[in-house]
Amino acid sequence: MKTLRLLTAVALGSGLGLIAEGYSNGEFAARASAADRTPLYYRDPSGAPLWSSGPNKDDRGRDYLPVYDDDRTTASQAKPPQQALSSRKILYYRNPMGLPDTSPMPKKDSMGMDYIPVYEGEDTDDGTVRLSPGKIQRTGVKSEPVERRAIRVSVKAPGTIQLDERRVSVIAMRAESFVQKVADVTTGTRVKAGQPLMDIYSSAVASAAAEYLATITSKVVGGVEMYGRGSRQRLVNLDVPEPVIAEMERTRTAPVTIGWSAPRDGIVLERNAVEGMRANPGDVLFRIADTSMVWALVDVAERDLGTIAVGQSVAVRARSFPGRTFTGKIAIVYPQVNRDTRTVRVRIELANPDAMLLPDMYVDADIDTADAAPVLAVPDSSVLDTGSRQAVLVDKGEGRFEPRQVTLGRRGGGYIEVREGLADGEAVVTSATFLIDAESNLKAALKGFDAGAMGDRK
Repeated sequence: MKTLRLLTAVALGSGLGLIAEGYSNGEFAARASAADRTPLYYRDPSGAPLWSSGPNKDDRGRDYLPVYDDDRTTASQAKPPQQALSSRKILYYRNPMGLPDTSPMPKKDSMGMDYIPVYEGEDTDDGTVRLSPGKIQRTGVKSEPVERRAIRVSVKAPGTIQLDERRVSVIAMRAESFVQKVADVTTGTRVKAGQPLMDIYSSAVASAAAEYLATITSKVVGGVEMYGRGSRQRLVNLDVPEPVIAEMERTRTAPVTIGWSAPRDGIVLERNAVEGMRANPGDVLFRIADTSMVWALVDVAERDLGTIAVGQSVAVRARSFPGRTFTGKIAIVYPQVNRDTRTVRVRIELANPDAMLLPDMYVDADIDTADAAPVLAVPDSSVLDTGSRQAVLVDKGEGRFEPRQVTLGRRGGGYIEVREGLADGEAVVTSATFLIDAESNLKAALKGFDAGAMGDRK
């Protein structure tokens, strides 16, 4: 009996002491049963959002209050709003800045930011990232099914306009000659085929013409074609114009001077003929070029060589005529790479009926390398490219996203060809991909951190 009274007195004394210290009845009951329960964590006694995993004191020296599993009132006050409003179980709290730092209870970082709760179901092991509907809406995540489409790849290259080598004619004498007269033709003059350019006297031409006339007018062999064939060929070899030979055959007269005419329509690029001058064999007296067709010689980067082929359509824009486009096709890809600029020269043939394109004019070529065959393609924004690895985020539904490595092909028109890694119809994320990728990387870092921590404990 004495022992029972003593224990009762001690218990009452302890209770009175606790009440005297200012504890409420509920807190007194919690203190009385503290020996039988293990606290989940400890909260700040002033109600501030501060927690501790073990006994602690605030800056005024007051003890942190324990929070027990069955203490509903205290727990609801101590839990942060995210946990109090959610029916899901919180596994742990992660660093709000993405650092590999977790906490089993609410916590703040060095900047005063609350740690972010990770709920049950978000921490999966199937390689996917799970986001809540609210986070998907806030971050603006959008998905789009993969489709087959034609990739339009445009290769741009600078170049210059050059004359078509096949449309340039040179007028030069094949025998010693003298220029008797020059027509009113100067450099830059546009001429027509057959238009007179100059009159030439040449003793060699006059001798060949007399011989030819003597042959075709002879009473013995004049009617035999084979006898006049050799002398006529001599006139042809001296480059006497065919109309002049035909006129000789009609009039049976050898002219003193021979009139030379333009061999083609074009522009006079060079005039060296001067009245009274002596022209030696091979001297260029006129150079005429037909500019109705010109070349655009452009330099294509070596990395784009695999997409260039003969026959592809090209749009050429001259810097002198903004807004106007000249259309042509690739005629030749030159079989040589410039070792200094790492470019390949490409020849594009262009129609130039109004002679707007001039030699050495700067142009910009836009080569359309589109392939008519549709390929599996995704938008540019859906690809996460680290340089050594390319991946997309596949939308698995219900807020789950799977990072998947892919093999890419051509790019163009805002889309990228996917050669391996995706199937037709799968949905990929097209916006907020970097935010989901950051979530995935954080998850992997946290798993590695937790694995390392378990190894250290062992």
